[in-house]
Order: sequence, then structure tokens, then C-alpha cells
Amino acid sequence: MNENTDITSYLAEGGKLSAPGNAPPRYRAELMRMMASFVDSELAGAAGFADCINMGPGVKERIAASRIVLEKHDHAERVLKIMGEFGANTDRYMQVHPWTERVAREEDVGAERRGGDMRLNVFWYPIENWADAVVMNVMMGKATIIQLEELARCSYQPLAEAFREILPRERRHMELGEEGLAGLRASDAGAVLASMDYWRPRVAASFGGRDSERFAMLKKLGLRHRTNADLLTEWDAAVDAVAKSLAA
Repeated sequence: MNENTDITSYLAEGGKLSAPGNAPPRYRAELMRMMASFVDSELAGAAGFADCINMGPGVKERIAASRIVLEKHDHAERVLKIMGEFGANTDRYMQVHPWTERVAREEDVGAERRGGDMRLNVFWYPIENWADAVVMNVMMGKATIIQLEELARCSYQPLAEAFREILPRERRHMELGEEGLAGLRASDAGAVLASMDYWRPRVAASFGGRDSERFAMLKKLGLRHRTNADLLTEWDAAVDAVAKSLAA
């Protein structure tokens, strides 16, 4: 039995890795894919939300939006440092992609990656106004929390620790959105409901296919534990609760 097989068996049994030198090639590739998707999504999300800061109706809302943009860049930097330990060129990473680029509002991006980066496709859609920004922040925030809770259990310890540190701040971002949503409930309920209808299928798609062929392999490597379907079901319930609260 070769060394890579030994490590793969170790990971399948719940083992953890703590340094790049211990990682077999397939593990490195999947870990880099996971990290790139997170970093690119944080950068693209921050770029889109930065354009919304001045849409905020008051100073409090603009401070909250600014905080989200700042901390998303910080989260990207933390994970990018780990990518650098695996050989990523972190010095030029920020200049590689146009993070502010978006498609037309009604264009269907589908499930395929596009544009040369690894952002989740939900971050290709434009935010229309302040109510739209708040709704997107809440719905994607709930998805991010569920996904980070899953990724914080991954078998690469430095990344799992980074995600555990990031998770409370992403949870606070979502809570800031919920506070904003409560304020919009009375003043702009129609826009909120229309925005929820728009974002729900697009955020749901960020969980990937219900029957992912890659899940079994990722589970063997200790990089995933719960299926896409399980995560999506949890998110659906959370969004249903938001919709119910708005209708009350």
C-alpha cells in the first residue's frame, strides 16, 4: 500500500491533516477548489454589496453595509493565505477577475461556472435596490452559515479553524440583514416579497445538485459530511420561517 492510499484511508476514518506536505494530489486539488470558491464568492459578494452602501436609507444602514464589505474582504484574505501555502499566487489574485461584473437581471446563469473565476453563480446576479440588497443578504447569509458549519468540519485543520473563526461574523452579517428586513416589512413589503421570489431559486442553486456524484469522494477525504440535499432542506426551512414572519 502506497503512502497516498494510507493517507486516504486515514482521512476516510476521520483523520485530520495540518500541513500541505501531507496532502495527496487529489486532496490538494479538491481543497484548492473549495478554498477558491469561498474566496471568489467573498470577493464578488463584497464587490456587489459595496455598490449598495450609498443605497442605505440612513447612517446606521450604511455603516452595517460597510462593515459587511470590510469583513468579507478579511475573510477572503484569511483563506487566501492558506491557498498561498499550497502554491497560489496571492500577490496577483485580486487582479485576476473583475469582481464587480454582473449579468443582466433576468439572465439565467444556470449551474455551470462562468467568467473564469470560482464564485458561486448567485454572485453573478445584480442587486437592484436597498430592499433587494437586504433580502439577498438575509437569504444568502442563511445559506452561508449552513455551508460554513459544514466546511468548518473539514479534515484540513487550518482551514477548518479559519472557517470556525469566520462563522460568527458571517452570522452577524445575516443578523444585520434581518434587522434591516424588519424595518422594511412595513414600509416596502411588496418589494421584499418580490425580491424573495427572485433570489430564492438563485440562492438555492448555490447548494449544488441534490445528487452530487462528487459527494462520496469528498466525504472519503473528510472534506464534506452532509449531502447537498440535507443542506438545502435546512436552508429551505430557514427561508420558510423568514417568509412566515413577514406574512404575520
